[in-house]
Amino acid sequence: MVKTIVFPSSFFDTRKVDEDLQAEYDAVLKTGLFDVVLFGYDKWFGEGVLTLAGKWTEEADAVYRGWMMKPEQYEEFYRALYARGIRLITEPKAYEAMHVFPNVYKLVEEDTARMRIFPLHEEIELARVKAEFSRFMVKDYVKSVKGTSFPKYFDSSTEQDAFNQWMEVFYQYRGDLLTGGICIKEYLDLKKYGDRTNEYRVFYMNHEIAAVSRNSGQLSTASLPPETLVEKYRNLPSVFYTVDFAELENGTWKIIEAGDGSVSGLSDGQDYGVFFRALYQCL
Repeated sequence: MVKTIVFPSSFFDTRKVDEDLQAEYDAVLKTGLFDVVLFGYDKWFGEGVLTLAGKWTEEADAVYRGWMMKPEQYEEFYRALYARGIRLITEPKAYEAMHVFPNVYKLVEEDTARMRIFPLHEEIELARVKAEFSRFMVKDYVKSVKGTSFPKYFDSSTEQDAFNQWMEVFYQYRGDLLTGGICIKEYLDLKKYGDRTNEYRVFYMNHEIAAVSRNSGQLSTASLPPETLVEKYRNLPSVFYTVDFAELENGTWKIIEAGDGSVSGLSDGQDYGVFFRALYQCL
């Protein structure tokens, strides 16, 4: 049974949890169901050295809740914890399977936007892309640069030179977090309720549907994703992962993202205590 949660520490004080994860940390303690272990943020992410604070049994099964790591860094993290008697429930292969979207794409292809992949730092032939997609968005194998000056989509009016310049901006935004390659995804028109899209994040734990939460600040009166669609993806290759569903303008639903459960954020307004109690029951 999983009785340990591993969090990153504050950058400034290894005895305290990362400030952005304080609410999760507090909720875990309030449940009384888990031991908590902190690892030194600066030492790990800066130097690759694992330092731990907290208590755990001699051989503890644990869940990581924290920041994204590239698959190779996560594997090192997994092995370093294992050597200290802490076994993360998400093995490195499972982390990579869900964290790197092209790995997931082949499993959800019939219910997600069409996508093509390209190598990093090589010119993408725009004419080829525009022949397939009237509008398209850009991300690497893990994330887009949503919330920046980078265009949310490109269309048939985009010229090759301008696109090349924007790709250089994309690489700058992703920086050291750049992962895998480039994904060109068909741009989907999402339905809006007022000024909000209708997106939901589903956490799957041990192949059970543990949490379905509104993920775009929409009102509770917005439609829920179809139960059959949510049920369909209970058996992807991990014990702890997320799938994000969104309603399209025409009322149908698509998967817009998937990820590893350890590094997927909880939604604004989600009850953290309920989430961690569900995690305990499922895992």
